Amino acid sequence: MAEQPGVGKIPPRHLIYFADPMCSWCWGFSTVIDHILRSFSQKLSMRLVMGGLRPSESEPMSDDDKARTRLHWEQVEAASAQTFNFDFFQRNNFVNNTEPACRAVVAARRLVPDKAVFMLKALQIAFYKDNRDVTDPKELFNIAASQGFDVDAFSAEFEDIDTMDDTRADFWFAQGSGINSFPTLVAVQKDQYQAVTIGFSPWEEVGPSLEQWLESG
Repeated sequence: MAEQPGVGKIPPRHLIYFADPMCSWCWGFSTVIDHILRSFSQKLSMRLVMGGLRPSESEPMSDDDKARTRLHWEQVEAASAQTFNFDFFQRNNFVNNTEPACRAVVAARRLVPDKAVFMLKALQIAFYKDNRDVTDPKELFNIAASQGFDVDAFSAEFEDIDTMDDTRADFWFAQGSGINSFPTLVAVQKDQYQAVTIGFSPWEEVGPSLEQWLESG
């Protein structure tokens, strides 16, 4: 697996979670992440890596784009029981660029590393349940404030060139590691990597897999 730039000292045993705030299957998987945090936080740390699902999108969603996205949302809802706000599809000229939301998570990670996963969840709720535009920096700053960040400090971090570089480094790390499906959860033991899930899996599968991995080490 590729090296992730900009990451400080990490324990030899940990999880790497590759995700994107605007990935619907990651929203479905968010309840699994909640379970992991409750059940394994004393045993395992988690590295959160932004995958960059559509980091360069510049064209508004077409009707065909909306139809495909609606189908994905319906599939995620059926598989995970996570609910969606389908009023989203009444939006016009929405550019589905995931870079700003990814960068917001990276900004949170740079400011308070332990809050990054909660910032990710807040962005998912804002986008999928509340139909807020998480491509708009003003919305991102408001969401950050709801997570306890100082708005001025967060906005400065969001616009900082180093944050932009770290966000791109996340995307490159995911690509260099061969990750092309989100969510992906990888268990790491020193230099040994084991995929826990590539794509969505329910807690009933992920939980026992993690328990077995922990017991094997």
